[in-house]
Amino acid sequence: MLIKLKNKDTLVLDEHFLKCSIGKKGINRKKKEGDKSTPKGKFTFGKVYYRADRIEKPRTSLPLKIIKKNMGWCDDVNSKFYNKEIKTNKKIKHEKLFRKDNSYDCLVVINFNTKNIKRGKGSAIFLHLTKNYKKTAGCIAVKKNDLFVVLNLINKKTKIKI
Repeated sequence: MLIKLKNKDTLVLDEHFLKCSIGKKGINRKKKEGDKSTPKGKFTFGKVYYRADRIEKPRTSLPLKIIKKNMGWCDDVNSKFYNKEIKTNKKIKHEKLFRKDNSYDCLVVINFNTKNIKRGKGSAIFLHLTKNYKKTAGCIAVKKNDLFVVLNLINKKTKIKI
């Protein structure tokens, strides 16, 4: 199965057309850390992270992990943990996964720069939630019901073409 990004604001999955938002600076083949662009390419999906205190357990064949208060995603280009899940601490720059807003109540890791990681190439690229389709810092964002449709249909062989 292949999910395609069409016209920078629609994900196409079989017969489903889902409104979405992408990075503020559009799509970039040469993604760099902090450039606010969504990486161009074809990628698989990783783990699904969710807030068990806010939403029900998603139905998916992908691996699931509950987001805890001390979880983050390293975006520190000088860290050996770059572009990986970490326990948060003040010494390493990171993206908080346990957020006050609802953006990360449920997210799926898009496997961009997750194998043979190159520091500075870009980190924390997720398919996550939105309420208003505001542009992201590089992720793809959809409404909660749409993300649940996606999770129900995809598996570890599914790819997303951006």
